[in-house]
Amino acid sequence: MSKHSLIPGTEFPAFKLPTIDHGVVTIGAPENGWEMLVIYRGKHCPLCRRYIDTLHEMLPHFRERDVRVIAVSADSEEKAVAFTREGGYHQLVVGYDLSIEQMHRLGLFISEPRSPEETDRPFSEPALFVIRPDHRIQVIELSNASFARPDLGLVLNGLRFIQDNDYPIRGRFEAYPL
Repeated sequence: MSKHSLIPGTEFPAFKLPTIDHGVVTIGAPENGWEMLVIYRGKHCPLCRRYIDTLHEMLPHFRERDVRVIAVSADSEEKAVAFTREGGYHQLVVGYDLSIEQMHRLGLFISEPRSPEETDRPFSEPALFVIRPDHRIQVIELSNASFARPDLGLVLNGLRFIQDNDYPIRGRFEAYPL
């Protein structure tokens, strides 16, 4: 894991990424409102395909809560386009070319390909961030394995509760003062 791990309640380190069909977007900009950033391993990962399929199906429910959803990987543009077209993700913002520096800034676990057939560059393991309209991180979920990801239904229900009840940012204790 990166030595630059993020802490709940701190400001999300905004950054720009190219996307398929949506130009360059800034992730974590204050004007974006609520955001959910879903990091997936890449086109080579069949578990990512299933997870992003579920995410795409649930997009209307996240939009009802005014949550902008962005899926991002380290894939090249070519692989991201193929992944997006094959999955029919016409409504999902899909970013690509997540750099190793950006992965480190986000505190992500990074893996090297096992072979050229898997992929052609280091990639991030799955992660999920929920960013508040005030630019602070509400939720951080990092994994070092393709099969360990948060249930998107639970995430959606949690977001509903957070928004409806002005629920505080958790996981801060006294060790992480703002």
